[in-house]
Amino acid sequence: MTVPDHIAWLHNTGETVVTVDGREVEIWVLQHADNPSILSNWATHYRNHYCRDEDLPDLVADTGLSNADFLTCIKFPDTAAAPGPSTRAGDFGEILVADFVEYVLGYWCPRQGRFEDRENRNVPSNGTDVIGFRFIEDEPSPDDELLVIESKAGFRPTVINRLQQAINDSSKDLVREAMSLSAIKQRLLKINRDDALKVGRFQNQADKPFKRTNAAVAVLDNEIFNDMALDESDASEHPNGDNLRLIVIRGTSMMDLVHALYARAANEA
Repeated sequence: MTVPDHIAWLHNTGETVVTVDGREVEIWVLQHADNPSILSNWATHYRNHYCRDEDLPDLVADTGLSNADFLTCIKFPDTAAAPGPSTRAGDFGEILVADFVEYVLGYWCPRQGRFEDRENRNVPSNGTDVIGFRFIEDEPSPDDELLVIESKAGFRPTVINRLQQAINDSSKDLVREAMSLSAIKQRLLKINRDDALKVGRFQNQADKPFKRTNAAVAVLDNEIFNDMALDESDASEHPNGDNLRLIVIRGTSMMDLVHALYARAANEA
């Protein structure tokens, strides 16, 4: 497995915040820097969530647009017109969390097609944000694990506790889980049938028991992180509270990073 270079910018601070119901929130930091090589590789990785590079020539053909204009005007959420910027922030947070799950935590985290299939570039994708799979052996094991994550981004001033929002939405994931797994399986069937069938391991817990872990993740700009009352978060009503992980990933000038990454992804295509 090739680990993208930008993953090295993710660090566990070792700090925690304790919620009102006594849970520890892990604090991670994204220490991004002005490194053109790493940013270019990251932009390529990011772009391919929306449009595989091998598909781009056929998609652009007959549009009269350049690669950059096609991506900017048709595939990527809008830079300024609402709700484009908030969708950009949410997509960035979701993709970063998926990278974290796959390359830091070591789960299998397929995302093929989730962003590619949008009919409206400015409308976020439905369903559970991120799902990770862990297989202990070749045959199904009760220790196999399904990691179900809700992520929320906060890069602009807000009165909303983004971690609490992620916790609240995570509480609904058991209802949405079956549909999200089916959607992942269906998208994978177009690419790799063997991978698609692996998802079936987690579609019937009664017959094939496995571990289910939930996580609520807030991806925050440092200024928002400093002002947000994360210690007032409460997960006491979460239906899988005994197996719930709370995480914050913070970083500086995050919305500037988001826009710069989209611009590079378009202009270097």
